[in-house]
Amino acid sequence: MKFQWTRIACVSLTAIVLGSALGGCVALVGGGAAVAGMSALDRRTTGTQVEDEGIELRAGNRIGEVIGDKARVSVTSYNRIVLLTGQAGNDTDKQSIEKLVREQVQVRNVFNEIEVAPFTATLSQRSNDTVTTGQVKASLVQAKDISSSSIKVVTENNVVYLMGIVTARESTRAAEIARGINGVTKVVRLFEII
Repeated sequence: MKFQWTRIACVSLTAIVLGSALGGCVALVGGGAAVAGMSALDRRTTGTQVEDEGIELRAGNRIGEVIGDKARVSVTSYNRIVLLTGQAGNDTDKQSIEKLVREQVQVRNVFNEIEVAPFTATLSQRSNDTVTTGQVKASLVQAKDISSSSIKVVTENNVVYLMGIVTARESTRAAEIARGINGVTKVVRLFEII
């Protein structure tokens, strides 16, 4: 009986860790039902959602192998369109990173928003960006006139990037909501319009 409970605890912990690592903000409330429910509301197919996770992992690993600690880069994929944010020490590294990502299977397009700058993002700035992302997401959820589950939010140095598959009206409305968050200096829309 002890072995069974230990195994259940390990499986549960693994599910939680993988869910938070791969699912971003998908809460595991109610187990797999919540994850399935959120996936069902997403305008991407389940296969595309899995492809996006794979693109992020493979691209991040490849950047780490080739560039190492010469850059601090985040890779975000939505519907196989990739957003690169962060800093690189020089333009050559910035372009090399983009090339590495474009070489990944299934990538349709890349938006390279990497700054050529010293790695100046402090823990405080990263924390502020995380809080801003959370505030934008919460505001999108509260807005009943848009499909918030179809929008991915990334914040880098107070700039909010919005990705997703939305209508033209939802694009405008989401940008208005993001601009209304305290501390946001710019909103960049990278939406696919349906």
